[in-house]
Amino acid sequence: GAEPPAGGTFAEVVFQTGMVGYAEALTDPSYRGQSLAMTYPMVGNYGVPNNNDKDPLQPLLPRRSFESDSIHAAAVICQDYSNHFSHWEATQSLGRWLHDQNVPGVCGIDTRRLTKVLRERGSMLGRLVKLGPNDALPTSHGTDAEATALRARHLVDEVSITEPIVYKAPNERLSVVAVDCGMKANMVREFNARGVTVTAVPWDYDFADLLDKSDGLFVSNGPGDPTQCQVTIDNLRTALNREGDAMRPMFGICLGNQLTSLACGASTVKMPFGNRGQNQPVLDALQPGACMVTSQNHGYAVDPTNLPDGWQALYTNANDLTNEGLVHTSKPFFTAQFHPEAHGGPTDAAYLFDVFADACSRYKAARATGQAVDKALI
Repeated sequence: GAEPPAGGTFAEVVFQTGMVGYAEALTDPSYRGQSLAMTYPMVGNYGVPNNNDKDPLQPLLPRRSFESDSIHAAAVICQDYSNHFSHWEATQSLGRWLHDQNVPGVCGIDTRRLTKVLRERGSMLGRLVKLGPNDALPTSHGTDAEATALRARHLVDEVSITEPIVYKAPNERLSVVAVDCGMKANMVREFNARGVTVTAVPWDYDFADLLDKSDGLFVSNGPGDPTQCQVTIDNLRTALNREGDAMRPMFGICLGNQLTSLACGASTVKMPFGNRGQNQPVLDALQPGACMVTSQNHGYAVDPTNLPDGWQALYTNANDLTNEGLVHTSKPFFTAQFHPEAHGGPTDAAYLFDVFADACSRYKAARATGQAVDKALI
């Protein structure tokens, strides 16, 4: 990777349990401002594809294997780095890609021991520095001022788009407004594959007029503390309060779950070490006994103990029993804390895009015919 800056790379240190998908993880905007420790011991063995390629089905997006145009993680921490890679799509090593993107990496670290520390003590701030053979370890790993400045960063504002972007779907049958808080590219791909055109807007954009001309509202993933996005929360609250023909189905993923929850009157909490990886089991309240294996990346969760009237928990993490999504009991609003669009898998929850598209279709048809919608989501 790249050389750390003179003062080192100072970031929140988190761990990720996925066995594959490092290209997808590193380009996920939700990892903005975080040093990512890989628990799987071998990293880099299948290299990295050409990061300048575009998706042939949606040229506004990077090719599959990338969730955005650049790496968002602050640094990579791994145990065994493979200097030799082998994959038919690979054009460069992980180390070369990190170097070109000015992102440092370190190997030879016992990441499983590091993970145990983070699990026992919670995610913490850390500094990655390069020392010469005669250099002593720093006496301070970070000042209070540095920690305050890091936590005060508005990470969503850093990764969100600055102007609306329209991702036109082939064979368009629906259109949705997507609040881009750091939206992963595969979310757009999932919508486009279902004939849904996506109009992405910045996190603080007043989308009311656009929503009038669209069939649904989507709220994306993103990094950081959801309470920093008060403008988004206010806009979502207005959308949730629409009635009659003005109402539009709403779907939120990851940060979108948290922002929707805050907009409806619930609250969020910071988790000790979060859930990040590809193997998180989620229970479905509407299908007792059903469990999905999901991809996740979040450090905040919705508090399910103080949900407002009309809302109920939809999904629950089977490991730590944290909330994984909400649903409205009479309106077409639902959320998922996990990632149903996960590229690299698992894909158990990909059907949620069909659920949302179906709701948008039914409400669109109801507006056209003047008839009542046959059912809500539950």
